[in-house]
This record gives sequence, structure tokens and C-alpha cells, in this order.
Amino acid sequence: MVPLNYLLQFIEEDAPFGDVTSEAVIPEELNAKAVILAKGEGIIAGVEEAKALFEHFGVKVDVKKRDGEEVRKGDTILELEGNARAILLVERTALNVMGRMSGIATEVRKLVEKVKAVNPKIRVAGTRKTLLRLIDKRAILIGGGEPHRFSLSDAVLIKDNHLALVPLEEAIRRAKAFSAYKVVEVEVETLEDALKAAKAGADVVMLDNMKPEEIAEVLEALKREGLRERVKIEVSGGITPENIAEYAGLDIDVISLGYLTHSVKNFDVSLEIIGKA
Repeated sequence: MVPLNYLLQFIEEDAPFGDVTSEAVIPEELNAKAVILAKGEGIIAGVEEAKALFEHFGVKVDVKKRDGEEVRKGDTILELEGNARAILLVERTALNVMGRMSGIATEVRKLVEKVKAVNPKIRVAGTRKTLLRLIDKRAILIGGGEPHRFSLSDAVLIKDNHLALVPLEEAIRRAKAFSAYKVVEVEVETLEDALKAAKAGADVVMLDNMKPEEIAEVLEALKREGLRERVKIEVSGGITPENIAEYAGLDIDVISLGYLTHSVKNFDVSLEIIGKA
């Protein structure tokens, strides 16, 4: 689960000096019952995060649908009972978290199933193209994908801007010498550089913005040189839900998409007060 302290930042942002509407209108001692409902079909996520937020403010939570489960329009996800002001304070933050996480998890599940139908060994991964890092990465996991790096501290990923300053082989040598415990991945855009990276000892070679036919050429060249089994091959750039199956037909290990976090649509969930408690 995403740490509670991280989630509470969103409550503080939403109500820095309290919820003036509820404080003005709702009696302090009033208790209420409420439900959170799915407004469409998809994979629900963020349930544990919403539960933690409501419980932090003293609201009793009964979970009806758990993270990773399929839901349909009208399904009850959570039943709530507690102080009415507390429920209304947490409402929008909980719905925002669940909506975003469920939207990501739903799209990830669709793409994972599409890829696995072609090649079961390939993994679908996200990228760092997000500011809501912990929320988005957990949503990817719930959907059945790989989070990739959580941060710049996790693994070495040598990109084009690094290589504009340091030659490829030297960059890999330096990275290998820096730590025996960090995976070293190199982003390349040509067959020549893919071979150089594999020969220099990269653990992962990312083929960036290459068309399927270009990737096939790289794979064949790596096999000819006896290098294919020494590296994992990741492909990224220009991959969409429409063409991902074409990439899945290749002998690769990972497909990574920034799309999973920067372009997916929120899943619609709502909270409804159903009466006083």
C-alpha cells in the first residue's frame, strides 16, 4: 500500500484550514452511512489507500471489492459509516486516488492480456513519466504490469543525454565499476549501438523508437554474435495500444510505455451518502 503519510499530504492540500462547508452546515456530532460505487467497468485499484484514509479519520470501512478485482457499473466498492464531516473531508481525495489508480490498472490489464496472448514471456512496464510516483507505480502492479524504476536511485539507465557527454562503452564501464548491485541498462537507437552495449556488458538494452522490423534486425544481429542470451531486450517509444501486439510478436523481454501514466483516462467512482447513522 502507498504510505499513509504520503496520502495525507493530499488531504492537507485539499483542506489546509479545514472543510469550511461541512463545518458550517453539518453538525459536528452527526454520523452518516455512505457507499463508494463504480460508475463503469474495469479493474478497481486504490481500495487499500482509500480505506486507510477513511480509517485514519475514524470512519468504519467495509471493503466489498478488493484491489485488482473486476467491477461493473453500480458495484459497491466500499461501505462507510462514521462522522459525516470526516467522510466528506476524505471524499474527494479518496475518489481521486481510486479513480486514477483504477484507470491505470484497467489499461495495464488490457495491454498485459493483449501482449500475453501473443507472447506470454513479455512483461509490460511503466516509466518515470509521472509525478504521482507511488500511486501510479502501485496501480501498474495491481494491473499486472512491471513498475520499472521507482526512482533515479534504483538502477542505472544510461540515456541519450548521458551518451552526449560520455562514449557508450566508457559509460557502461563506469557504471559497472560504480556498483556490483545495480542493473545497468542502456538506451540505444541503432543496431550498431545495441551491439556495442551488449558487448560492453550492459544487463539490459533498451531499443528506443525503433520500428518492429528494425528491432527484428537487432535481435538477429545479437543472435549471430552470440549476445542475445547475455542481455534483456526492452523496447520503448512510439508504442500504443493499437500497435503493441505487433511488438509482442518479437523475441523481446519487456515493453515499456509512458502512456500508462501520462495518457490514461481516470476511472469514474462516486461516493453517495445513503443516510444518517
